[in-house]
Amino acid sequence: MLRTLVVLLLLANLLFFAWAHGWLAPALPPPHHGEREPERLAAQLRPASIKLITPQAASAAAASVACVEAGPFSDADVGVAEAALLGAGVPTAAWARREVQLPASWLVYMGRFGDAAAQRTKADELRRLKISFDELRAPAELAPGLALSRHDSREAADAALAQFGQRGVHTAKVVALPPPPLQHWLRAARADADLQARLAAIGPPTITAAFVPCAKSP
Repeated sequence: MLRTLVVLLLLANLLFFAWAHGWLAPALPPPHHGEREPERLAAQLRPASIKLITPQAASAAAASVACVEAGPFSDADVGVAEAALLGAGVPTAAWARREVQLPASWLVYMGRFGDAAAQRTKADELRRLKISFDELRAPAELAPGLALSRHDSREAADAALAQFGQRGVHTAKVVALPPPPLQHWLRAARADADLQARLAAIGPPTITAAFVPCAKSP
């Protein structure tokens, strides 16, 4: 019994050795058969398309990739620009729309005047005080009026109003301008040389703005 077990173990080891070394192929392929050459090469997807390039060529290819964008576009113009890109065969995955909301602004303001004569009278007073101003013709809710200064924050406008008061201006006030319209930009963040050339060919008058290198913070 023991002798029979020893013989069976010996035969099993011999069979495993023969299988592991491929002696039983093709009936019994050896382990890791698919990882050997040329099998691994044959399993690759189009191995003939693989090309080796020099480090210099790789650097030049990377340097040719750039971020380009066009804008700003209005609500109406951005649709025309996107249609132009699609019409030129530029894939939608190559570019994206970005929306930018400009900050609000505040005025130190005088008005709204009932007629042109009232505005001229106030303008003459400001000239005598040697205070410069701009005539407002828009927006409608503030025109006709006079803008003594413009500011990016309410705090800055309030501080300017106090300074004008020290100079003899007592009827001015701080008003907020209506928010500016939303700006639309079309950006290709990683455009290769071919895409850059295609985008450069799409510009005025087809669309209202040409593609240029991306600004850091448009």
